[in-house]
Amino acid sequence: MILRKYYPTIVLSDIHLGSEHSRTEEVTRFLKHVDCDRLILNGDIIDGWQLKKSGKRWKQKHTDFFKVLMKMMEKRGTEIIYVVGNHDDFLDSLAPFKFSNISIVKDYLLKTRQGKRYFVTHGDIFDTVTTHMRWLAMLGDMGYTFLLWLNKVYNHRRERQGKPYFSLSQEVKHRVKSAVSYISEFEKELVRLAEAKHLDGIICGHIHQAANVWYGNVHYLNSGDWVESMTSLVEDEQGEWDIVTYNNVQLYADAV
Repeated sequence: MILRKYYPTIVLSDIHLGSEHSRTEEVTRFLKHVDCDRLILNGDIIDGWQLKKSGKRWKQKHTDFFKVLMKMMEKRGTEIIYVVGNHDDFLDSLAPFKFSNISIVKDYLLKTRQGKRYFVTHGDIFDTVTTHMRWLAMLGDMGYTFLLWLNKVYNHRRERQGKPYFSLSQEVKHRVKSAVSYISEFEKELVRLAEAKHLDGIICGHIHQAANVWYGNVHYLNSGDWVESMTSLVEDEQGEWDIVTYNNVQLYADAV
């Protein structure tokens, strides 16, 4: 018997299925060991940019991920809300769409168990590079992909030396002044949106930087990613939010 951890709401984003750096097996295994009433897939779940590149193919592990989603809907009654991001913008033309327990939307208004209201958006529309200079965004994506490759090589060497995993790209984000400034401005822009809409908080993804912070009376939440950090946002039964990291979650034997 599988003991699954229950959360009313789970938010995942930036899985990037199709990218060689996606931690597809890990996120699939995570979903097998949790139960939720509502699963929000907050953008960049499928990486259309990577799949368009020559040699990139849809693999069985990607299909397995969606099979788990189907089981969650059919056997556990989970409602799935897919919020479109920039890497899966080929779904834009479908939104809004609803069939059975699944919805495809551009944004979503979430009401928590405490009665608080959160605006859910991937966040790319608040990134001027993504919205106005797509070519530059794709160039930046190439640089990030190279950094992830370098990170993989570096950590393979560390593993052979018996050293723990170390994220180069996260270190770059923390050390490079422009990256820190970009993240800060991104957060503030979203907070201003929540204030303008008179909401309690904002839930986003996009920048691969998990966060659970307050800006005055506005709660800013970012679900992180499943490329490096393998993080999720979870709402507990009291309506409180937390960031869950895959490496820190106790998983039991794989569900059938």
